[in-house]
Amino acid sequence: MPLPFLTADRAFDAADDAALPFDDRERPRRPYRPGPWRVGVAALVLLLSSYVLFAAVIIALTDSPSAAAPVLVGGVVLVLCALRLLRVGVWVSTRGVRHVTFFTTRTTPWEQVADLRTVQQPVRWLGLPRTVQGQALVLARRGHGAAEAPVLLTTHGADFLARPEAFERAADAMEAWAEECRRG
Repeated sequence: MPLPFLTADRAFDAADDAALPFDDRERPRRPYRPGPWRVGVAALVLLLSSYVLFAAVIIALTDSPSAAAPVLVGGVVLVLCALRLLRVGVWVSTRGVRHVTFFTTRTTPWEQVADLRTVQQPVRWLGLPRTVQGQALVLARRGHGAAEAPVLLTTHGADFLARPEAFERAADAMEAWAEECRRG
């Protein structure tokens, strides 16, 4: 019985990096996969949280549960931060575009979207204050100026750093969603 998903010699193609299809278009979904930087940082935070939670168990067994409570809370906060970090990104549905950051979530209905375009501009490198020249997917809303256009995706973000073809596919998918949902 061949198990192709377990073999190392199977052919990898460009469609392997595409987002998985879903039947329910009302449900928000990310039109791209999280990048290796985002997943790697989340994995490291989860690893750290496992040590913190293990330390809370040791403290609870050797001292008192009240002494372990702050350490336990710190471990749970680390787990929640890692999960939120994996949730960060751009999500689309037939209702609109949802831009999820670490602390905020903003949903823009398709009726308010004037344009969704890729522009060449200085972008932040991995979300840090340092800027480099790159591409950005910008959301222009009706009734707002060009200066207020939020940047949804960049070529130097945690999802697309050193993966320009993945950025192009994601930007094309977002622009196709915008065209389809604004017409419908």
